[in-house]
Parts: sequence; C-alpha cells; structure tokens
Amino acid sequence: MTKTSLYDELKWRGLIHQVTDEPVAREALAGRTAAYIGFDPTSTSLHVGSLLQIMNLVRLQRAGHRAVALVGGGTGLIGDPSGKSAERTLLTDDRVRANAEALHGVLSRFLDFDGDNPAVMVNNLDWLGDLGLLPFLRDVGKHFSVNAMVQRDSVRTRLDERNQGISYTEFSYMLLQAFDFAALYREHGCQAQLGGSDQWGNMVSGIDLIRRSGVSELGQPFALTSPLITSKSGKKFGKTEDGAVWLDADRTSPYAFYQFWLQVSDDDVADYLRYFTLLDQQSIEDNVQEHLQAPHKRHSQRLLAQEVTRFVHGAAGLEQAQRATEVLFTGQVQGVPAEVLTEIFAHVPSASISRETLGTQGVRCLLVGEAQGFAFTSNSDAKRALKQGSISVNGVRLGADPNAEFSDLIDNQLAVVRVGKKRYFLVKVI
Repeated sequence: MTKTSLYDELKWRGLIHQVTDEPVAREALAGRTAAYIGFDPTSTSLHVGSLLQIMNLVRLQRAGHRAVALVGGGTGLIGDPSGKSAERTLLTDDRVRANAEALHGVLSRFLDFDGDNPAVMVNNLDWLGDLGLLPFLRDVGKHFSVNAMVQRDSVRTRLDERNQGISYTEFSYMLLQAFDFAALYREHGCQAQLGGSDQWGNMVSGIDLIRRSGVSELGQPFALTSPLITSKSGKKFGKTEDGAVWLDADRTSPYAFYQFWLQVSDDDVADYLRYFTLLDQQSIEDNVQEHLQAPHKRHSQRLLAQEVTRFVHGAAGLEQAQRATEVLFTGQVQGVPAEVLTEIFAHVPSASISRETLGTQGVRCLLVGEAQGFAFTSNSDAKRALKQGSISVNGVRLGADPNAEFSDLIDNQLAVVRVGKKRYFLVKVI
C-alpha cells in the first residue's frame, strides 16, 4: 500500500462512515501525519468489537503514518455515555490503572512500538489526572455551549429516558475527550482522530476546541469515523451466546475465536473480509466470487477465519484452531489435550464416573447411565449399538463386548464417546 492510496484504501473497504473534511483528510493521509484512536480500559483485554479500530491503526502505521493508541486511564474513571442506555458502573482507580497497563501488552501484539516508525501509546490520565477544576472550566468549559451539548446523540438519548437520565459526571465526558484531542494535537502532532461513528459528536467537539484555542499550526485537524458493525440481521457484532469474543487466548481460545469467524453469515462475510483482514482488494474480490459460485463450501468464511485468527493468535494459534475444528468433524481426538477437548465439546452432553467404576465395569459405564450426559439409558440399547459397530471412544471403534476393559483415556481423565457420525458425549473419569 502506498501512502497516497490510504484514504481510498479505507474507502473501498467501507471504513469511512463520516469525515469532517474529505479534502483535508485526503491530503493529510497522502503525506505523513499522526492520528490516534482511543480505547477504554474497562477490562484487562479487548474484544473483537475493538478489532476494527486496531486494524485501522495497523493500516495507518503500515502506510508510514504515526499511529497513536490512547488508553483512557483518566476518562475510564468517568465512563463514556455513548451507546449506553444507563449509567456505567464506575471502576476503582486501581482497577483502571491495572487495565490500562494490561492493554499495552494487548496492543503490542498488533502495533510495532519500536522499529523505524514506532507506534505510540499514551494514557490520558497523564494530563487529566492533575487538571484542576477551575482552570478546566475557565479554559475549556467556556468554549462549549450546553445547548449544543444536549443535542449530541449520546446525551439526547439518555435525556429522553426519564428513568435513567444522565449524571453530570458522564455529561462532562464530551469535554474530556475534546481536551484529549487538543492535548494530542499539541503534544504529539495528532492531526486526526479515528473511531466508531458513535464517537462523532465527541470528535467534532475536539476539533472545535483546537480551533477556538488558537492552536492550529500543525494543519487543520479532522475526524474520521468507521461504521458501527452489526450483522445484516441487526445482531450486535462480537457477542455470542457465551458472551464477548476476546482477543486474549486465556479468555477466548483460538478454537472458539476461529469458530466465531467461521460462523459468519453469507450476508456479512464479504464486508468482514474488507474490515478485518489486510488482504488486498483483488484477493478479496476473487475469493468472494469463488464463494458465490458455491456458498455451501464457505470459501469466504474459511479465509476470514484463517486470516483473522492468524493475525490475532499467530500461526501456532491458527494451527491449534484448525486441528480442533478437524477433531470436531472427524472424531480423531488422539493427541489433543484434555483441556482443548473439553472446550471443543463444551456444548455436548457430559457426565462423570469414578476411576474405580471404570475398572470394574469396563466400557459399559462410559455408555450407560441415568444422567443426561450418557449416550444410553439402557444396557440393551448400548449392546445393540456396539454390535452394529457404531460406537467409538477416543477415536477407537469399540467391539461388541460391553464389559471390555478400557483404559485409553485422554490425559488419563477423559473419554469422548461418539455414536454414529454426529452424536458426541463427554465422560470425565475422576
């Protein structure tokens, strides 16, 4: 990618929803500028809802611009009302500080903080923490009209909710984010702020503050937003029945992460390839055309899952995820750790038996029980299936004898029972 093409790159990817001044943005991105994106330290990790903005920082850095990641250690103590129907629960100082420190590790997996064009990570607590109330009201507050502030979507929506309303604490968030833009413009040369479209009002407020403060020697500041992502069905992006999909393997495994992308609908997959991968336009268009010829083969979903999982979890994480996926469809579980299998088969019926019971009753105790986690509730049904040769345990097809010994447990603790081609049961030996 050349620097002159970055604006058009973002545009064909569908990543420009709003821009304050297109000619200014085009000119700045054709040269070399600095731009920042903010991340809330509400957790020790980030989920896939933040991945779009991470990708935008990566694209900025790769195009030769200075990418600045702002962690809201100060504003995180207040809480952003944007997109929220109720007041946020305030985090403690220690919790916000720990989260902010952890996010540096997360972002360093994607951005180069060394090299010839290092990214920069800043914490707005550094300038907001010592900001006095009276100087802030005098030097910043005077530039903002309450009449204009209450017209912002994030505020107006909350004011319309009589049972919720908005506190002065969250009402002031707009001024703090505007102050961030002015501080980064002055101290780090950030000409642009990028973010989701729900931040538009706050971004525009920052530009207004820069202009009214008379500090515009670095060139005209601009803001550029990306669309908020929802599926074509209107479902909020990044959420599953099990909760958020995180970027850290200890919170969402590479397998579960890979499956999330593999299950993207046909309606959304072309957009997501543009949003969440670094593949060029021709590669994406070729793949989408191939997918349209045979949607049932899910060519685009496979490419999307492969590219994003490799980007987030590396080649080793992708290999682990693909191996786990193969296990799910083939039943070949040998060599896969018990903890991985437990996650792969997290939603299948499961039961537990004692090691003593397995030693005295043999195979039958892995198959028959009154609990819902067993494959059969009667010995006769189990015997019939064994005679038909339709049962395997840990990838080994069982013989007809229900009392045969079985000791080939995964990590000496787990039995994956497969009946036919698709019915799985998990039995833990304790």
